[in-house]
Amino acid sequence: MKRTPIIVTGIIAIVVLASIAIVPMVISLIRGGAGIKTEGINESSLQAASTDIDGTWSVSGASGPNQTSAGFTFFEVLPAERKSTSGSTREVSGSVTVESGTLSAGEIVVDMDTLTTDSDVRDNNVRRKILHTDQYPVATFVVTEPVDVTHVPDDGTVAPVELTGDLTIHGVTNTVTQEFAVARTGDNVVVAGDIPIARTDYGVETPEFVAAKIADEGEINIRVNLEKSE
Repeated sequence: MKRTPIIVTGIIAIVVLASIAIVPMVISLIRGGAGIKTEGINESSLQAASTDIDGTWSVSGASGPNQTSAGFTFFEVLPAERKSTSGSTREVSGSVTVESGTLSAGEIVVDMDTLTTDSDVRDNNVRRKILHTDQYPVATFVVTEPVDVTHVPDDGTVAPVELTGDLTIHGVTNTVTQEFAVARTGDNVVVAGDIPIARTDYGVETPEFVAAKIADEGEINIRVNLEKSE
């Protein structure tokens, strides 16, 4: 009895079943949604300040329209289009010190191992194959130059503040200068901004996926809600 047709049919069936299992994973990674982006300040929820700006301010974990969040936006280059994908986390810590109206010190620490997009498959690939969060679990921004913040109003409106500091991602540190939006609201201060980066400046390489590559340029998106601790 000839078994070749049966064997061939069996192999074809295995290949088809494997494709059914793998293809959705690839589609989820490459053609998923836009992810979860950390947006800027929600100005509609701001109110007049109820405390002065001097003091030590620590990152708050409270929920709300201007809750603390940080993450990234990458640009995926597909054969027929270019789309953005974002990830974020609320696992952010740190503090800022303001003395006599001058921001004199500050450090923000982001837990990169908790970054989340809208796809579990993409999450795992971003953490393990792109950002290597098992080796580099945190990203940090440390303010290196004092800056005057006396112009930030106490009426709940937003003002620009230019900050210079050391940004560390993937174990590589670069000095960046970026304008942030700052608002005093109630007992809190909210700081938000998008820091343009070239991922290769931080040693972040991308594996060659089936139908997409990640563009070199991207953003670090951050919004921190600070509460006075001293």
